[in-house]
Amino acid sequence: MLENLSSLFSLKERVAVITGGGGDLCGTMSRALSIAGCKVAVLDILLSKAEAVAEAIRAEGGIAQAYACDVLDEASLKSAYEAICSSLGVPDILINGAGGNNPKGSTKAEFLDPEKLDDPESSNFFDLDFDGVRKTFDLNFLGTFLPTKVFSRGMVEKGKGAILNISSMGAFNPLTQVGAYSAAKAAVANFTKWLAVHFARTGVRVNALAPGFFMTEQLRFLHIDQKTGEPTPRSRKVISHTPMGRYGNPEDLLGAVIYLLSDSASFVTGAVLPIDGGFSSYSI
Repeated sequence: MLENLSSLFSLKERVAVITGGGGDLCGTMSRALSIAGCKVAVLDILLSKAEAVAEAIRAEGGIAQAYACDVLDEASLKSAYEAICSSLGVPDILINGAGGNNPKGSTKAEFLDPEKLDDPESSNFFDLDFDGVRKTFDLNFLGTFLPTKVFSRGMVEKGKGAILNISSMGAFNPLTQVGAYSAAKAAVANFTKWLAVHFARTGVRVNALAPGFFMTEQLRFLHIDQKTGEPTPRSRKVISHTPMGRYGNPEDLLGAVIYLLSDSASFVTGAVLPIDGGFSSYSI
């Protein structure tokens, strides 16, 4: 094995499926997997976003196809699976990257003020919209569960594969305000461990990343004042609680992605790896 150390990280000729592939983080992952030798199926609910990533991969000499897919619609997932098997082959890799937060499932207040229970501006726990909470949970947890159910079958039948879920460091210690999102990502982490055990004797490994704060376009809208361009108070709190003193960049995820999906992690399953600049480790 030592003589072939570099080959342990090779992903050549493997078929990789990435949901949410049109986004900032998963778009970067898609391109990285192509460079590592994968044939990449880029899935997104918006075909235009998936196609933009697939076109970038093809322009770099890689093999990629874009597919419109709703991760909460099993029929849509099965249709994509059949198309991928026909054009690229049976998937070897699945990254469950689709996810996000619904503002209606969040509070504005960090702490509940009993004197403002009826204040419409307080936006506390009692003001949470059930539909917003459910949409957040569905997208993050069921949007991981359903694609896994569809795309892992072929891996089990082949006796080899790797699944990578996207949890959050908020799964370890819930973030203020985004209670539904933190709970959903905790469910993803828990499901990762459960499925890793369930699949342990099939040849299919299941792991997860737990990213910290990454400056995506979605996060920029919430953490940068759109009028002044200055960090918001929440942004300043994030940086002060991140020992490395910065937000993550999409490229900061790639080493862990390649490692967990490759044969170099052949005895790693059920792991939830924080990539958060020390955020989840820091206390005072």
